[in-house]
Amino acid sequence: MDLFEEDSESSVQDEYENRPLATRMRPASLGEFIGQEHLVGEGKMLRRMIESGVIGSLIFYGPPSSGKTTLANVISKEIDARFEVINAVLDGIKELRNVVSKAEHQKKANGKKTILFVDEIHRWNKAQQDALLPHLESGIITLVGATTENPFYSLVNPLLSRCQLFELFPLTKDDVSEMIDRALSDEKRGLGYMSISVSDDAKDYFAEYAGGDVRNALNALEVAVLSTVKDKDGVVNIDLDIAKESIQKRNVRYDRTGDEHYHYVSAFIKSMRGSDVDAALYWMSAMLQSGEDPNFIFRRLLIFASEDVGMADPYALTVVNAAHESFQKTGMPEGFYFLSHAAIFLALSAKSNSTKAIFETNSLIEKKGVQDVPPHLRDKTANKLAARYMDVENSSDDYLYPHDFPNNWVDQQYLPDKLKGRSFYRAGSSGREPKMWGRLQKIKSRND
Repeated sequence: MDLFEEDSESSVQDEYENRPLATRMRPASLGEFIGQEHLVGEGKMLRRMIESGVIGSLIFYGPPSSGKTTLANVISKEIDARFEVINAVLDGIKELRNVVSKAEHQKKANGKKTILFVDEIHRWNKAQQDALLPHLESGIITLVGATTENPFYSLVNPLLSRCQLFELFPLTKDDVSEMIDRALSDEKRGLGYMSISVSDDAKDYFAEYAGGDVRNALNALEVAVLSTVKDKDGVVNIDLDIAKESIQKRNVRYDRTGDEHYHYVSAFIKSMRGSDVDAALYWMSAMLQSGEDPNFIFRRLLIFASEDVGMADPYALTVVNAAHESFQKTGMPEGFYFLSHAAIFLALSAKSNSTKAIFETNSLIEKKGVQDVPPHLRDKTANKLAARYMDVENSSDDYLYPHDFPNNWVDQQYLPDKLKGRSFYRAGSSGREPKMWGRLQKIKSRND
């Protein structure tokens, strides 16, 4: 027996009490778990699996702070299994082998299962992911992998085929509010041992600005409580002003390398394409407030200027380029003006996607190769040399120089013989493009 067992238990308790409120309040059972009702609500599949104790390997896919780690820990406690954690950013196959070795020992010693939680499993390369497979097949470990990225893109197929995939959604404001109430009332793990009064608007502010992140809300609540002096009755009063001081910046669910990044960009582009200025500014602001690189946004604006505005207003490229150059000269916060200028201009511009004609020509060339250049379009100098040495006529002499004709246009074949009359470009009907196209058609009709 350890002679210092009592002191050891005391130190463990002290360490627990010194942990942040968010850590102390982490759910320890399925009954305490908040959110994800579509997975763990009464009668739902994952809940039935947990209650039956029959758990296979799982992949949890969802945004940060949606409860992936917490749910994995709850599962291990509910089925009385050992819980091992590996962080895919820091750990690799060596750590995996150590976990497997301990799992084998435990299984032989007492038959206890081991749940291995691999956080950010998408960070492991193919070889590292493949290293999991034999241990999942043997049943030595049960995997719970967590990823913020689409698993169908980031995980290897053999691993996906051995796991059940569950998608977690961001926690709602009501979920966060419930955890705040629980922390205020829990006398053992929370702040219930203190006399605290939190106004409704202060609690609402904590829940709203946490952006679905319970940890963020509870950390702010703890800061507010511990930094506020008690009144004469021994009560800690938390009002809206104190709440605002404790959580000054709204948490935005955004990962510059994850799915939210692509969702926000997609919403931004589609809003401009739909000529919705307000929505375009909203999604651009969401990206910027989340730490997105403004230069990335300008790259997307440049692409949009040609892809979606295109020939309807060729000036769009000039506007975006000028805005980007101005941004690079000034930086933030004045740079917001140039981002806004470019986004508003593109959203309000007439739209045409006729520039996509290039992809049709690319596709045709990929399938059938490049046809011969018509003789009259060939280089005149090269043809002159060939004519001299091969005693043939210079076919380039048949070329008609458009500037020698009225309106600088002459009816002449430019496509290869096999593609004569083929059309790739389809003029748009908005902005300057129909005028430019109409001018050409009018010139052609005069020469018919």
